[in-house]
Amino acid sequence: MTKNSLSDTAALRALLSETSDSNLLAEMLGFVADRLMALDVDQLCGASAHERSSDRMNHRNGYRSRAWETRAGRVDVKIPKLRKGSYLPEFLEPRRAAEKAMTAVIQEAYVQGLSTRSVDDLVKAMGMTGVSKSQVSRLCGEIDERVDAFLNRPLEGEWPYLWLDATYIKVRRGGRIVSVAAIVAVAVNLDGRREVLGIAVQPSEAEVFWDEFLRSLADRGLRGTCLIIADDHKGLKAAAAKVLGATVQRCRVHFMRNALACVGKKDKPIVTAALRTAFDQDTLAESKEHWAKLIDAFETRHPKLADLMRRAEDDVLAYKSFPREHWVKIHSTNPLERLNKEIKRRTNVVGIFPNEAAVTRLVGALMLEQNDEWAITRRYMTLETVAAICDTTPMDPATIAAL
Repeated sequence: MTKNSLSDTAALRALLSETSDSNLLAEMLGFVADRLMALDVDQLCGASAHERSSDRMNHRNGYRSRAWETRAGRVDVKIPKLRKGSYLPEFLEPRRAAEKAMTAVIQEAYVQGLSTRSVDDLVKAMGMTGVSKSQVSRLCGEIDERVDAFLNRPLEGEWPYLWLDATYIKVRRGGRIVSVAAIVAVAVNLDGRREVLGIAVQPSEAEVFWDEFLRSLADRGLRGTCLIIADDHKGLKAAAAKVLGATVQRCRVHFMRNALACVGKKDKPIVTAALRTAFDQDTLAESKEHWAKLIDAFETRHPKLADLMRRAEDDVLAYKSFPREHWVKIHSTNPLERLNKEIKRRTNVVGIFPNEAAVTRLVGALMLEQNDEWAITRRYMTLETVAAICDTTPMDPATIAAL
């Protein structure tokens, strides 16, 4: 056994005998962290502390103290400093953006005195024993800078398909708890890749909101949008036509729920099968023909369903005007389902947000991470099928001159 091993063993035995049971785990974490950092720095320097060696590349230059918040409690560690360069151990690397955002939201509620018993318990479960306003301000500022840059970046090229979906979140406003909609906008570009274009937190789904949100995307460069896939949001259709000149595809999944709400329980299987036959037709014309027959068939027994189908026909079948290869991805907002589940999972942990800026911070950080993940995965749609959506035929020079 080497001298260093004997020294470590003796130190660990002393730690076990002198530390109370309540602090043992935190102290052991600190002991292991110190040894790991020592080994890291030995490799970076090319020699152990106080060792004379021709292989030495660097020298130690003291320590800096840092509090390491863990599930076992607060651990005070001393991080070695180097004469040349800097050193930060991997286990103290900055948290991912979404984890920082969640911590900031909880801390903000904690500091502002808005925390409930459940938030108090959550703070302790995360290993935080207390937090100052300056810490919250610093952490929030760092996250907000990254999220704002992401949500306000210029949008280049054309984006033929745009998905919009909302998740409802509880926020404190004026001493009351209200529900606000966190709208997420995701689009596919001509490379067939998905990107999160932006988010908005609004209390209303009126046309003025949709007009403002879509204009903000257009001002950043959104163009070439042919189809917007969304639920039956009030005011969206008018705003989409006015701002982007795009058609709106009503989410087929949500439409089916609305349709089944118009009939009794025993008729739901029959109605579901009947509507699917209309969607399964090979062309838009055939689907419309079948749709008309179903309206006539339902008129007598289910007048509410017939009226809904009559009003929703153009919107719910809009996707059939686009390449068949895309139908499964553009007939509903299901491609955003995983995204919304993650938003719900994270926001449910917080419960009630202290303000709308906190919602933007957490949801924006999540979208930033998702966007980075999509950037390195395979294309969502093939180049050939996406190119077929837009008219990219070059114009004749004489035609251009006449414009």
